[in-house]
Amino acid sequence: MAPRVLISDSLSPAAVAIFKERGVEVDVKPGIDKDALAEIIDQYDGLAIRSATKVTAKLLERATKLKVIGRAGIGVDNVDIPAATAKGVIVMNTPFGNSITTAEHAIALMFALARQLPAADTSTQAGKWEKNRFMGVEITGKVLGIIGCGNIGSIVAERGVGLRMRVIAFDPFLSAERALALGVERVELDELLARADFITLHTPMTPQTKNILSAENLAKTKTGVRIINCARGGLIDEEALRKELDNGHVAGAAIDVFATEPAKENVLFGHPNVVCTPHLGAATNEAQENVALQVAEQMSDYLIRGAISNAVNFPSITAEEAPRLRPMIELADRLGSFAGQLTDAPIRQVKITYEGAVAELKIKALTASALAGLLRPVLSAVNVVSGPAVAKERGIVVEETTRAAEGDYESLITLAITTDAQERAISGTVFTDGKPRITAIKGIKVDAEFASTMLYVTNEDKPGFIGRFATTLGDAGVNIATFALGRDQPGGSAIALTEVDGAVPDGTLDKIKGIPGVKAVNLLHF
Repeated sequence: MAPRVLISDSLSPAAVAIFKERGVEVDVKPGIDKDALAEIIDQYDGLAIRSATKVTAKLLERATKLKVIGRAGIGVDNVDIPAATAKGVIVMNTPFGNSITTAEHAIALMFALARQLPAADTSTQAGKWEKNRFMGVEITGKVLGIIGCGNIGSIVAERGVGLRMRVIAFDPFLSAERALALGVERVELDELLARADFITLHTPMTPQTKNILSAENLAKTKTGVRIINCARGGLIDEEALRKELDNGHVAGAAIDVFATEPAKENVLFGHPNVVCTPHLGAATNEAQENVALQVAEQMSDYLIRGAISNAVNFPSITAEEAPRLRPMIELADRLGSFAGQLTDAPIRQVKITYEGAVAELKIKALTASALAGLLRPVLSAVNVVSGPAVAKERGIVVEETTRAAEGDYESLITLAITTDAQERAISGTVFTDGKPRITAIKGIKVDAEFASTMLYVTNEDKPGFIGRFATTLGDAGVNIATFALGRDQPGGSAIALTEVDGAVPDGTLDKIKGIPGVKAVNLLHF
């Protein structure tokens, strides 16, 4: 059955065409109210939105089939990301489709502030000729301070350099090499506040950046500074900004985003040195078309091919990587499931080692799959999206290690878990047939494929075990499909992995435990 997507906000008809061309059924219901959306959301594998649709935890509870939410735009404030992650729903945005448009709007607002263009326009069209009233400032030679130098901030930086401004930037993730390439100077926030003639914000909203221009930080700015915000409304303390505008410390502000939107009223409205626009950062025909097409392509690629692009809660996987990753993701899941089915005590630590070619793949995706498999025996609803978050909530320490191949396998994944009671490790690989295989358990070499129903036995390596074991299964009417054995040394510890056909009758495991030398027996399902 073809995957089905609902578009609940206005998207370009070209986006609808992309879904259909890729084999995705699509329903278009822009402006649907929240109650009507809640009634039908369980019918869809994907939900394509802009900023109007609010994807709440309550809505996600109804979304029993939902696999992906696609936001046509960069901001995902209208999506409950933790709730989506807990439900195993991929959340994608389109961070690049409106970058140029938003950067251009910031530059336009900077010019509007510098030359008082909106007020001058209103005055002139009212029949006044107040040439002496509107004395502006030049852009050339001024210091442009950029808070957040990512996709949009970098474009603003390049434009600022082109305008012959001196550009400084505060961004903890801006490397020296990237700053050099952009022609900007990296500075700390306090230095930016003290030096900048114009400050423009281009950082996402996080607990660390909320009110980054607080009353305290606004007081640190240079007298006569002009502030532009085309990013997120909550980055500025609006009350504090109004006070600094009123006392003349801040010469002007140009605001495209507000703490509460739609902004029908705001403390900044009515000030003569404030320019306001109604969240127009991405409002160009080109940008609207770009993000609509991009979100349709991304969602289709995920639903049809398993490729993940610009997900905010899962590592990206290209369409080219997906076929190579898929068998390794399955292997990681099976290794995790094997360990999870054998573990009763709370897990304290998970260590995953990637050896050889697999170390060059997207190991975050593999780790997510391993954690999902590990936790699924206890939490049936967990998946690759929610697995890492659930592990973190439970206080499980996850450690990843990559290294060159050291043994007989081109790629090898080893999963080791630590509980208060014991440590357990299992290794596996994928051969050219694409099937995941177990290569070692607790350091004992073994060669076994995963099967739907398996018996795992640990025993002492003594004569007679295999015969008694096979006889016990035969007496219970259980047919052995495959049988893999391993031991650490003659007469030492041994393991048996047996694939069986059909169900194992009640009481059979107890009979196997009664075989001399058997330490433990577990029935596993994959």
